[in-house]
Order: sequence, then structure tokens, then C-alpha cells
Amino acid sequence: MEAHADPLAAIVGVLALQGDFAEHEAALRLQGLRTRQVRMRMDLDGIAAIALPGGESTTMLKLLDVEGLWDPLGSALRSGIPVLATCAGMILLAETVENPSQRSYGLLPITVVRNGYGRQFHSGTFALASETLPAGTTGTFIRAPRITRIGADCKVLARRDRDPVLVQQGSVLAACFHPELEADHAVMRLFAAMVRRSRSQVGVASNFGMTTG
Repeated sequence: MEAHADPLAAIVGVLALQGDFAEHEAALRLQGLRTRQVRMRMDLDGIAAIALPGGESTTMLKLLDVEGLWDPLGSALRSGIPVLATCAGMILLAETVENPSQRSYGLLPITVVRNGYGRQFHSGTFALASETLPAGTTGTFIRAPRITRIGADCKVLARRDRDPVLVQQGSVLAACFHPELEADHAVMRLFAAMVRRSRSQVGVASNFGMTTG
């Protein structure tokens, strides 16, 4: 299904250094949002929200440094605008990363274990238990990180068996799975509602691309 965003809709910056950023763009446009690929500092200017896609978190870390994006992106993430982080994106935001440990922004009070559900062989689509998402909602897990600790201020919105797999703290929504791979997924609708609500309250973001690092 071809998606056409409202030309007046908020712009969601999608980190596009590596991973499935194109799928995130398509899923967000399906919700009527506009998107912009974020590859340089200037790409952050004027965005109203950020999406951090799945992929390889260690590669993303290296490319953030190469492109001089680490600090500007951090400023945008900490500004209070809505953030969607899936799989590797969630790893980038976690307070503690294990297997192995690595640098992160530390914005979410969680501990994640990389590839915590196993390698590619163990990937698949699983039922989610949630009081927030509609009954029957599923999540696609691909070499997914596993949340092993959650801080008191972090709300669990969905679980796979007993494991938390969708969490929210303030304006940050993070998933172990890939909602962008399922058409019109409930998580994408939830995030779009967050963006519209934030847009109506505070307007667009500042010029994060001008942040010095």
C-alpha cells in the first residue's frame, strides 16, 4: 500500500546510517507523518521526533562518530521530543548494555543483553501480552535484545511471555522487536499519536544540527 504523508504533518527524523531505516520511513508515512533521513548534523534541524531503527548497534556507534553526529543526536534525544527506538535503536538508548558492554546514550533506565533471544535461527513473530496494545498484536523479533532490568520510572507496555519487550519513559518509546515490518502496527500508531500530541503542545524541534560537540 502506497503511503502519502500529510504535507503539513510533523517531520520525523529517521537515523539513516545503517539498518532498516527505509522500512521505518515507510511505516511512519503510512501513519501520515513526514520523514527525513538523518545522516548529518543539518538533517536534525526542524524535526519534531526521532526514530532510531534496527540494525547493528556497534556499526551505528562507529558511524555516529565518523559523521560527527554523536553529540548533536544526543542533544535532540534529550530535548523531550518523541523518540521511537527499535531493536538496535533501543540498545543505543539503554543505560546498561551487556554481551558485550558498549557505549550508549543511557536515556532509558534499562539493562539490555544484545542478541538476548538468540541468533537468526531463533528469530520469529511472537504474540505480545499488553493492556495498551490491541488483543492479538504480535512482534517480529530478529536477533533481538533482551531487557533484563527495568528502572522504577520506566513503564512496561507489552511483554513476550514474562519478558518486557515494549517500554516507555516519558517521550521515549522503545521496542525489542520490529513493528515497522508489520503493516499499520499498533506501536507505529501509538508513536504517531505521541508525535501529534507533542507537536500540538510544543511545535517543532530546535536546530539540533547546530549543536557543537
